[in-house]
Parts: sequence; C-alpha cells; structure tokens
Amino acid sequence: MQIIRTANEMTSVLKKHTHIGFVPTMGCLHNGHLSLLNHSIAYNEITVCSIFVNPAQFNDKSDFEKYPNTIESDIQKLSTLHCDFLFLPSVAEIYPSTDTPHFYELGDLASKWEGAFRPGHFQGVCKVMDRLLNIIPADDLWMGQKDFQQCLVVQKLLDITHRKTIHFHMVRTIRNESGLALSSRNERLSEKGKLNAEALYKCLNSIKQEYHDQDFDYLQNNAVTYLLNHGFDKIEYLAIIQQEPEIVVATAAWIEGVRLIDNINFH
Repeated sequence: MQIIRTANEMTSVLKKHTHIGFVPTMGCLHNGHLSLLNHSIAYNEITVCSIFVNPAQFNDKSDFEKYPNTIESDIQKLSTLHCDFLFLPSVAEIYPSTDTPHFYELGDLASKWEGAFRPGHFQGVCKVMDRLLNIIPADDLWMGQKDFQQCLVVQKLLDITHRKTIHFHMVRTIRNESGLALSSRNERLSEKGKLNAEALYKCLNSIKQEYHDQDFDYLQNNAVTYLLNHGFDKIEYLAIIQQEPEIVVATAAWIEGVRLIDNINFH
C-alpha cells in the first residue's frame, strides 16, 4: 500500500489508473470501515482510502478534540487488506489558504434530523467531500448506511456538482453480536455503557416489527421511555424517513456523554 499525503501527488498517481473505488474515513477504523474497503477491493481495480478528521463538520469543538487517533493501527489494517492507496492529508492540504467559501444547496436535508441538532455539519461534509472528489477521480464511492442522512447528503452533492459518473454505494451497517452498530464513538463508552447502548438497536428493531400494526407516536414514546430507562441521557430525535420503496427509522441519542446514531430500514 502506498501512503500519499499531498493532493498533487494523489491526483498525479491516479491518472495512471481506471475503475477507482474510494472509501472516505476519519480513521479509527473498525469492521464497518473494513467492510466498505472489502466491497471496493472486490469490485474495483484500484481502492483508495482517505483518513482525514474534518474540522469543518464538527459543530462541537470538544467533540473534534476527543476524536480518537489510531493511525498506526489503521495503517496496519489497511495494509493487511491490501488497500492500494491511503490518502493521509493535512488540514492545510485539504483546505488551502486560496480556498474560497462555497454554500451547498441541500434543501431541507440540511435542516432536519441530524441537521437540526448539528447546524453547519452537512455543509462541512459537503466541503470535504467536494474537495476529496476533486483530488480522487473515483468511479465508485463507498459509504456506510449507519450515517444514513449523510449518505443522502453526499448523493445530493454528487447531483448538484454534476458528478453523475460516480456510482454511489450505500453498504449495510455492521453490528456486533448484540446489534450495536460499530462506531468509532463506541470506544469512548465504558463496558457498562456499551451494554446499555445495545438498547438503541432493540428499540429500532421493535419499531420495525410493530410499525404496520401500531401508531408511530405510540412506538416512539415507548422507545424513548425504554432508552431513558436503560442508561441513555437524552434522545434528540427518533424519526421516520420515507425513502421509497423503503421506510427508515433513524435516531440520535446520548449515553455517557457520547452521541450515538443508528437507523434501520424495512418495507
């Protein structure tokens, strides 16, 4: 695996290649990330992984400062998978001083669910993805369903920036044996916190099973009560996202000072 740190070198090297798969990450790689990479490696001739903790998408400075840095083990995992390239840029490389501000028209995607509780977050996501896709001429872009609304935002970005040749792949969420969605944020939970956090998936799965037989407000109230009784401190939202032909139930909740998101889809 070749590690590249500058935009110019990354673009230059990739000119020699075709059928490029791209997996953007913020590091602290777990089996969810590795699943995306395995899909890309199997599907594409060349796979590029980026690791960049993007300050523009953190609306909470302390959350940015607490984000784990595990670069040495990340590099080892990528090497074991036989990823072709790791793009490991600095903040100055992604956001040069000549960078001009840009506003991305995301419609109501920017203002509800995640957008309502993380103002400016999706502008930051678009800013970094726009820059990365200018550097990496991806044919296929691989992202995880756990960040469902982010996937919708990036698909919108591809549309409004006229990148219609990029094939977007949303890969199913990878979970542990008890259903907890794998996340870098889980590492900040105590062992008891991790056990309690499993209640999040149980609630979503319960709503999935009962959705067509019960009023959603009833299911929502039951789920919130259950989570608060199982160690969660606050539930920001528990919402239905109509995504034809599927229904998605998405949530964000706090436990032990850590914000977790998850979702489940069904017909």
